[in-house]
Amino acid sequence: MSAVQRQATLPEAGAAEPEVLMRVVNRVAILTLNRPAALNALSHGMVRQLAALLEQCRHDDGIVALVLRGAGQKGFCAGGDVRSLYQLAQQGRMDGDDGWLQFFIDEYRLDYALHQFPKPIVALMDGITMGGGMGLGQAARLRVVTERTKMAMPETRIGFLPDVGATRFLSVMSPELELYVGLTGVTLTGADALHCHLADVCVPAEWLASFEERLQRMPHDGDLMQALRRVFEPPCNVVPHAPLAQATPWVLRYFDRRSSVDRIVATLRESLEREQAREPRQWLQATLDAMTSHSPTMLHVTREALLRGRQLSLAECFQMELGIVARGIQDGDFCEGVRAHLVDKDHRPGWAPATLPQVRPERVRHFLTSPWRTQAHPLAGLG
Repeated sequence: MSAVQRQATLPEAGAAEPEVLMRVVNRVAILTLNRPAALNALSHGMVRQLAALLEQCRHDDGIVALVLRGAGQKGFCAGGDVRSLYQLAQQGRMDGDDGWLQFFIDEYRLDYALHQFPKPIVALMDGITMGGGMGLGQAARLRVVTERTKMAMPETRIGFLPDVGATRFLSVMSPELELYVGLTGVTLTGADALHCHLADVCVPAEWLASFEERLQRMPHDGDLMQALRRVFEPPCNVVPHAPLAQATPWVLRYFDRRSSVDRIVATLRESLEREQAREPRQWLQATLDAMTSHSPTMLHVTREALLRGRQLSLAECFQMELGIVARGIQDGDFCEGVRAHLVDKDHRPGWAPATLPQVRPERVRHFLTSPWRTQAHPLAGLG
């Protein structure tokens, strides 16, 4: 099939526009997440479409690389379609159906396939890039962010854990920084992402607006990754200051990997009572607020999962995460967290248990124990 034939066709009058668009420019496939009104949040249909297009590109010798981007000006991808998953989970609790599980199985298989893809992938993580968007973007060989990037793994806020491979890809940071980012769900700027090794280049957003013109002129007679980098990074690139750099000494002090979640919170509280300087107080207060308002159970579980993930392969991390996700939806805080923050929006989740000290070690172990025997695991084929 020629490049011209592979161009995405316009939908017929009255037809809904596809949620994933694909076109080929100079032998590079551009895949666009196309739900701008929902900040390109991933529906199950989008996951399946992306997986099918990925396989098409894998076997097409006329395609040498991929670019992942989001439609609109606000975000690359805000994550999975959590409201739809909430509705499926609520229905499943009533009728015993676990239809929601297939979304995560398919999403994790897609993310794993992206990590293992034999052709270079470029992810344009411009704007909001969270949750499932990170699962896509962190699989790329060239991860591009901008001054508009707002990057986070905020899952503990809704009674979940950083998943989509986060227990592996967050391990590029020090354990302390990984725990801080994973437990608090702090939002990172593009410069922060570069500082944390969650991005490869930080460029002005306006530079990306014209990348297709440069892509059209990209040569194919040399190093492909160098050629792609020249397309997406300006010749004279000035990276903005990373706000996280200033907070790093505090992160290293309070998020020691040997400290329990309870101890982290206690130390933050003690320091806040003594601290007089404005900026440290602001950081301490914001961090303490996150650690005392997010799901107590999932804070404990997330800490253990992140530390375990540093010793596991990518496939093993996906398998561990799927087990925790299944526990979290079946008998954890996920439904209550989504209800409080995204459905009813009363922002008063009734966590069970309600406080960090009430979370028993056996409950944490329960979440970290796979619901499936090894060979029966839905992701047993990964790796």
